Parts: sequence; C-alpha cells; structure tokens
Amino acid sequence: MRKVCVVLGSRANYSSIKSAMAAIKAHPELELQVVAGASALLDRYGTVVDLVEKDGFEIAARVYMLIEGETLTTMAKSTGLGLLELPAVLERLKPDIVLTVGDRFETMATALSAAYMNIPIAHTMGGEVSGTIDESIRHAVTKFAHIHFPASDDAKARIIQLGEREQDVYLVGCPRIDSVAATLAEAPSDLSKVFDLGVGDAIDLGKPFLLVSQHPVTTEYGEGIEQITRTLEAVRSTELPAIVLWPNADAGSDDIAKGIRIWRERGKAKHMHFFKNLPTATYVHLMARTACLVGNSSSGVREGAYIGTPVVNIGTRQIGRRRGHNVMDVPHETAAIAKALRAQIDHGRYEMDPIYGDGKAGTRIADVLATKSDIQIQKRITY
Repeated sequence: MRKVCVVLGSRANYSSIKSAMAAIKAHPELELQVVAGASALLDRYGTVVDLVEKDGFEIAARVYMLIEGETLTTMAKSTGLGLLELPAVLERLKPDIVLTVGDRFETMATALSAAYMNIPIAHTMGGEVSGTIDESIRHAVTKFAHIHFPASDDAKARIIQLGEREQDVYLVGCPRIDSVAATLAEAPSDLSKVFDLGVGDAIDLGKPFLLVSQHPVTTEYGEGIEQITRTLEAVRSTELPAIVLWPNADAGSDDIAKGIRIWRERGKAKHMHFFKNLPTATYVHLMARTACLVGNSSSGVREGAYIGTPVVNIGTRQIGRRRGHNVMDVPHETAAIAKALRAQIDHGRYEMDPIYGDGKAGTRIADVLATKSDIQIQKRITY
C-alpha cells in the first residue's frame, strides 16, 4: 500500500486538494497522511485544521512554521522554517509520495524537503501563469516534481514545454471544481445561520448581495490598505450589502486586515459582514447566489467559471491565468471597480464554463498515484 502525504498550509490549500484527499483515503491501494502547517493551524486565519478534522481526516503531524508579521522578510523566513521542520516529519512518516498543492511558500518548502530526501513529488495545479511570486514558485515546483496534475489543457502544454516528460503529465482538472460540483448537487443548509459567525450586520441572502475576497499582492507590498479601501469604496457605491472575507497569510495581509479594521472603525461597514474563514460548501453556495464576486481571489477565475458567478477581478494577482467569460478585469481604481460592478450586477449569472475540469479530478489523481510505476526520481536535464 502506497503512503501519500499531503501537506496543508492554508484554507486555499485545503479547498484545492480536499476531493483528492477523500479519494486517496477511500482507495484500497493508498494510505493518506495529512500534515497541517502554517496558517492552517492559526485561529486568526480561521483554524482550518478544525475543518479538516471535522471532514473526517486524521492529522498525522502539525508543523508550526508561520512567522508573525506577514512581511516579505517573514514570508521568506517562514519558507526556511518549513524547510527546517518538514524533513523531520517526512522522516517519521516515511511517505512513498508527497502530494503538494499549487504555489504558496509552504508548497516550496514541501517540495524542497521531499526532493532532498529522494521522495517522489506529485504536484497539482502546475503550469498556470499568474501575477506575483506565485507563478515563479509554481514553475519551480514543477521542476522539482515527478508527477504532474494540471487543471487545464494550456497548463499541461506549458509543463511539457518546461521539459517534463509527457507520460508524467496528467490532465485531471482542478480538485476545487470537484467540491463545487458536489456542493451544488446538494440542497444548501440554512445559510442565514452563517451570520452567527464573524462580525457585522446580518444580510438578507434572498436579495442581491456582493462577495468580497481580496488578498495581498506580494510584488505590490505596502499598497494593501489603499487597495482594499478602494475596493470597499466601490462596493459601498453599489448600495448592496456585502460579505467580506479576511485575507490569506501572504506578505501584506496585515495591511489588508488593517484597511478593513479602519473601514469598520470609521463607521463605514453598514450592511457588511466580515469572516475570517468559511466552510467550503458555504462559500460555494454564496458564490452561486451572489450578484458579483469582487477582489483578486483565484476562486473567481476557477470556481466562478464553473458556477457562472459574475466576477470583477482587480489588479495583477491573477494576470495571465486562463479565465472564462464571467470575469471582468479592472485596475485598483475605485471608479473602474464600481463601473465593472454595476455592469456585472446588471448582467446576472453566466453559463457554466468548465475550463478547469468536470468535477472528477480527485478520483483521477488517486488512480494515478495508485497505479503509476514509472516514477523518475532522477530528474532529466533538458536543454
């Protein structure tokens, strides 16, 4: 039986790999090991590890690797701390394969640890282009990985162009779409109960509302307060209530959080409700109901295309990433954001555009991990 170790470092990590974890756990030829670390362990990011355990996954190890501050320096140091801590965990668990997700700093630490320990690496969501440091990390991890699970056909082609063997690249779709498809197939619970969590005014979800999900852009460090303020000003100009999510743990998140707190302290948060974290199913149902998702989250590009959610994508964080017809791109300017919001609100829902998969990625990933025998530990050098 092959032991597959999944390292989770954030709420985005978890939603991006949950269906594959479930498929691995259920597969008779595989044993799932879950390592939780970084912001997934911290209360101020919603203690994602509690959601993981509630979903029935056992945590094999916890790695505290996030240094306070969320600056460019602490982000680099957190990567180094992960590289110090993870090898001991991998040595104890002795996985046959390490499955790592996407493009975050903990992904880099995971890939480097496994590579130096001669443990085969499987990587999801590689080959995509986007803004900030994420793209560089994503492509770097591709070169460390031995098995590739891209989410879209253009990403698959890019991985092969990077010199990876075509027989090691499996177009499976995005595991996040699996969760979306499963969630949408179920009747939603009473979503009004979600307002027992978070802070702010309760919102009538039977009427139009906005969903705000904005994260720091590491290459624009120091501009977070101004950027989130412009977004909130545009949201307020629509006169629609809004659900506002807390940023992730990247460098600059304190600026985004500070901007939100200043907004609230100045009494501008009428008809707004703020959350540190939301269960994946709740977030999906909110995306299916919202008049528009605004911010710079990849969920607008990925899940939004499948759901048909109108999206206003702000700035450079998702630049170059393949998107559907549901996305309008705007700069960090209040007037431009407000204009796009009004256009998307007037447009309404979009047709489903499954550019990131059909909802079966997790099962495909588990099947490949269970059956693939030709795993090259020694990476070929391609010129």
